[in-house]
Amino acid sequence: MLTLMAVHAHPDDEVMGTGGSFAKYAADGVRTVLVTCTNGEQGDGPGGVKPGEPGHSEDDVAKQRLAELAESVGHLNITHLELLGYHDSGMDGWAGNHSPDAFANADFDQAVAKVAALMEKYRPEVVVTYDENGNYGHPDHIQAHRVAVAAAEATGIPAKLYYTAVPRRVIQAAYAAMKEQGMDPGWDLPDDFGTPDELITTVVDTHEQADAKLAALRAHGSQGDSISLLSMPPETQRLAMSTEHFIRVVSKVPAPDHEDDLFAGLR
Repeated sequence: MLTLMAVHAHPDDEVMGTGGSFAKYAADGVRTVLVTCTNGEQGDGPGGVKPGEPGHSEDDVAKQRLAELAESVGHLNITHLELLGYHDSGMDGWAGNHSPDAFANADFDQAVAKVAALMEKYRPEVVVTYDENGNYGHPDHIQAHRVAVAAAEATGIPAKLYYTAVPRRVIQAAYAAMKEQGMDPGWDLPDDFGTPDELITTVVDTHEQADAKLAALRAHGSQGDSISLLSMPPETQRLAMSTEHFIRVVSKVPAPDHEDDLFAGLR
């Protein structure tokens, strides 16, 4: 049995970059394993209340987000969910970054050992995580990247290692669409935001999994304020869910320079 493992930082991270691939490969009989490193304590509380504001309870937020994660996993037909249980560090610059319990400050060797043990258990041919900058600089994403890469190197198990990616052209098109529809993104798009298109090696067609992916995203309803895609027109939502992009950084098997299958060369 082939196995796909993705190492993500928080509940809901599994959806956008890998949700379609999880559902697609599960339907093909691939065993799918999601490793979620933190419990999401720094997420929104009831009514969108933010960490540090009155009414925000980290324990309650974690319980809610883990329940939402369980629902999301069901929509995506993920075979195995593994929770590392670390404390959410919050966005870059937040007070939570300084907590000794934060994942970003966790004992690195211990965290690597936990993920390595899961790789030994499941023997994934393919492992997916974030790039060196955690895609957008989140401390927990960066730590998840470091831990996953170190575990893959220590065990030597994965035949292929990928980073999730959002091509620059896709972000620019989405940003332009929001503007055209009269939506205020609330921020200016830097010209260099996103992954340079020439670095993309792998594009997985997930249009048949778009509905499952959207259902999984809606499952994380407590974080709706930060999921702007759900406020866009249905056709825009489905379009955004129809492809997933990756950078292949390790392949121990021959594979084409540009591929449409994470398991290219393995079957």
